Amino acid sequence: MNFLKKNIVYFVLLIVLLAVMLIKPVRDFVTEQMAMSPTVEKVNNETMLSDDVLNIDLKGINTTSTNLKSLRGKVLLLNFWGTWCPPCRTEWPTIQKLYDLKKDKVEFALIAMQDKEEDVKKFLKENNYTVPVYIAESPLDPKILPSAFPTTYLIGKDGRILKKEDSSMDWSKDSILEFIDNVTK
Repeated sequence: MNFLKKNIVYFVLLIVLLAVMLIKPVRDFVTEQMAMSPTVEKVNNETMLSDDVLNIDLKGINTTSTNLKSLRGKVLLLNFWGTWCPPCRTEWPTIQKLYDLKKDKVEFALIAMQDKEEDVKKFLKENNYTVPVYIAESPLDPKILPSAFPTTYLIGKDGRILKKEDSSMDWSKDSILEFIDNVTK
C-alpha cells in the first residue's frame, strides 16, 4: 500500500499515456492540439460568411433599403462605422475615393452603428459623401459584430473574408486598389 501511495502520480500518468495511445478520438485530439494545425473545416468556418450571417435587413440612408445577403455575387466592402467615431471620420474620404474608383467592380455597404438617422444624413450631406450607407434593422451575427470601430471586411464573391481591418486605414492606397483589381478579375 505504501508503494502505491508513493507512485500514484506515475500510475495516473501511465493511464493517461495509454489512453492517448489507444483511444483514437483522444489521440486525434491531442495530435491536433500539439500540431496546432487547424482543420480545413475550421479555417473555412472562420473565413466564410454564409447567407445566414449576411441575412441583415438594411435601411438605406442615401440608397434603397436591402438585405445584406442580396449584395453577394460581387466583391463587397462592408464597413461598420459611426458619426461619433473620430477614426471612422478620418477614413471616410479614402472610402469615398475607393467608391468613386471601384463602384463598378465592388459593392459597398457602410453600416452606421449606434447613430441616429438624422446625424448620419447630416454627416453625409455636409461632406458630399455618396457611398451607400445603411442602418441595420435586424441583429448582427456575432461572427461579424464589430468589437472596434471602424471595422471593415472585404468579402469575396463566394462569401470568403478576403481582408478584415479593425482600425482606420487608407482604402485608396495603391496596394488596396491592386488587391481589388486582382480579386475582381
